[in-house]
Amino acid sequence: MAAFLVEKPGILTTVQDAGRHGYQEFGVPVAGAADEFAFQLANLLVGNPPDEAALELTMAGPVLKILEGGVIAVTGADMDPRLNGRPLPMWEAVRVAPGDVLAFGWARCGCRAYLAVAGGIDVPPVMGSKSTYLRGAVGGLEGRALGEGDVLRGGTPRVPLGGLAGRRIPPEHVPEEYRVPRPGATWVVRVVLGPQDDHFTARGIKTFLESAYRVTAECDRMGYRLEGPSIEHLKGPDIISDGIPPGAVQVPGHGQPIIMLQDRQTTGGYAKIATVITCDLWKVAQARPGEFMRFAAVSLAEAHRAYARYREKIRLLSHMLCPRGSRGAHYRVAVGGCSFCAYVVPE
Repeated sequence: MAAFLVEKPGILTTVQDAGRHGYQEFGVPVAGAADEFAFQLANLLVGNPPDEAALELTMAGPVLKILEGGVIAVTGADMDPRLNGRPLPMWEAVRVAPGDVLAFGWARCGCRAYLAVAGGIDVPPVMGSKSTYLRGAVGGLEGRALGEGDVLRGGTPRVPLGGLAGRRIPPEHVPEEYRVPRPGATWVVRVVLGPQDDHFTARGIKTFLESAYRVTAECDRMGYRLEGPSIEHLKGPDIISDGIPPGAVQVPGHGQPIIMLQDRQTTGGYAKIATVITCDLWKVAQARPGEFMRFAAVSLAEAHRAYARYREKIRLLSHMLCPRGSRGAHYRVAVGGCSFCAYVVPE
């Protein structure tokens, strides 16, 4: 079981898993990893279930001293990870030993990185999740971000560590946005219009879909405030409060869009012009202040097809990581999954 001493905490490093589901009716936000794609692949690399708790690093990562060895993997934004001063390969499982120092710098591209540990992060679940919800001081490590002097311990690995080190995601399967710096980048994200697009004029919707919006400094795990041409309302910005899904694009009275993310409130009273499709939410999570976003409308059927392709990609990458994947079979266990790669075999 791995263990770390936090020598420097980084700008914002928190424990996150797949989120706290089933409590939104009570006003409890879902929380969870902002970039599901990078988060799940980090876990699969080290033999964890894809929803196991990992560390989410924001803009600049921590410095961690290894107290007990294990296997780790770093995915997502490139924060120049180094092990004992030498570059640590990303998107690859790496063995670490007691006394090693794992250090991260500023993100060279992207905004959030994920550090997964074989066995996961050993913190107590709250309402079925280890995710940290900072505004409510719930979950993770005492409901807060990591601080200097904290000690984190890993759980018990599900598979032998000897077979994990060296597993990697082939570069061709890693989007270049994670790997190539793009100063002033424009992120194109697909959206399904609605559920309150009827609260906007035709000109307002045209403006939304044809304009570039700058990511402001007011962007965090709750939501991203954007700045650009004003979006014109037809019926005004206010609605009777209803549920807010991940990726909802609210437009208050000032006409500037806000994309809601993992720590969003559960309900809201601003009209939502569109919703970012699930498989493009990672782009929002990786966008940095000063970069731009453009929105492309797709139908609900197109969004469903895109999501199916996204899930299939995760499944195939999991299959590739399994030592028996090349022979077309996973190790079956009682719960219907693979004891090595943590891929859940569909019933």
